[in-house]
Amino acid sequence: MTTTDESMPHLDGVEHRFLDLPGLRMHVAEAGSGDPLLLLHGFPQHWWEWRKVLPALAHHHRVIAPDLRGAGWTDAPASGYHREQLLADLLGLLDALNLEKVSLLTHDWSSLVAYQLCLQHPDRVRKHLALSIPPPFFDFDRRLVAAILRGAPYNLVVPLPFVGPQLLGKRDQALVRYLLLQYSGEGAFTPEDLDIFAGRFTDPARARAGSALYRRFIQPEGVRALKGTYRSTLLTTDTRVLLGAKDTVMSAELVHGYEAYASDVTLEVVDHAAHFIVDDRPDVVRDQALAYFGDQRAA
Repeated sequence: MTTTDESMPHLDGVEHRFLDLPGLRMHVAEAGSGDPLLLLHGFPQHWWEWRKVLPALAHHHRVIAPDLRGAGWTDAPASGYHREQLLADLLGLLDALNLEKVSLLTHDWSSLVAYQLCLQHPDRVRKHLALSIPPPFFDFDRRLVAAILRGAPYNLVVPLPFVGPQLLGKRDQALVRYLLLQYSGEGAFTPEDLDIFAGRFTDPARARAGSALYRRFIQPEGVRALKGTYRSTLLTTDTRVLLGAKDTVMSAELVHGYEAYASDVTLEVVDHAAHFIVDDRPDVVRDQALAYFGDQRAA
């Protein structure tokens, strides 16, 4: 079903619709034709994260940018913000769109879900370009843990029940705006962009969803990676990782040890980019994606 929600930001060439997945009504933004390229956003964003690169990618691919559970214009149910359900949502989306195999461009926490798709269902993924998050095999490094806590103290408060939702939703969503501005470079977001992202958290259900996502998925998944939970598996998907040179959340120099558990991974550092790489350096993300995924326009 298509939508003309008046609160939906406009991007030329993009069409919107809702899909009824098992237990979830999901909003999807689509453009272009060719082999499917799935764009998965991070926190505290939604499909609009891809505004600077989506039109260019749509000249070569069928681009699909969903709002994930609890984000954007997708439903924000009270439950389901854990690894198994988030992966089930992704598989449900692929099945609803009749997509046997896709390429993935992901950022932040959605990269963690995408790695699960690659590990558990490698036949469904052609290639994966992950922004800001390496494969979940890196060595435990006290410096990395310290850097994450020092660079992102909100990790300690956003997951707290009652407190987290209040901080995300109150006072003109000041925390959401702070996160976007603190972990990006100058000019990455316009005032309108900030309103588009922060405004969704005026809905208490979405503020609760953001807190639950951190509490039930992002934090536990980080612990699992640091404990070496996934070292009994092998990542065989063709994978490229881009980390921002100025990212205080995930520093490239502290990420190591994944190579033995990933057979086809390359990691590159993007200059003049912090955590929100696609907002800071859309030119690099666009060019990397076009070169990596190739020209897959429909004949």
